[in-house]
This record gives sequence, structure tokens and C-alpha cells, in this order.
Amino acid sequence: MNGEFSLNGIYVPSLLVFGIIASLCTIVLIRLFNRFGIYRFVAYRALVDFALYVIVFGAVAFLAPHFGFAP
Repeated sequence: MNGEFSLNGIYVPSLLVFGIIASLCTIVLIRLFNRFGIYRFVAYRALVDFALYVIVFGAVAFLAPHFGFAP
């Protein structure tokens, strides 16, 4: 595969699609962290949010070939 997704003839880079998926998953995780009070245990919330996004993005990119989305 050439690293792009075709959406009705418009080619979208795979990293952009992975980033959008990771953003949505991170938003859900941040809301869960707020609901269960996990942020009480961290000093820098923004840094934790960024690290969470990087971890989720890596997981999405790593697991993409298992679901048939290979870049």
C-alpha cells in the first residue's frame, strides 16, 4: 500500500487518519480520567495528556495492520 487512504477519490495521508483516531480515543480517555479522579495523582496535567496522546497514537499505528489499515 502507498500510505494513503482514498475517500471518494481524495487521498488522505494515513498518519492524518491515525492522528484523528488517536485524538478521539484520547478525548474519551481524558474524560474517563476526569470521571474517576486519576488526575489527582499527577502534577502536570497537560504533560500527562500529551503523553497519553503519544501512547495512543503509537498503539493505533502499531495495531493498524492487524485491522487491515497498512500504510
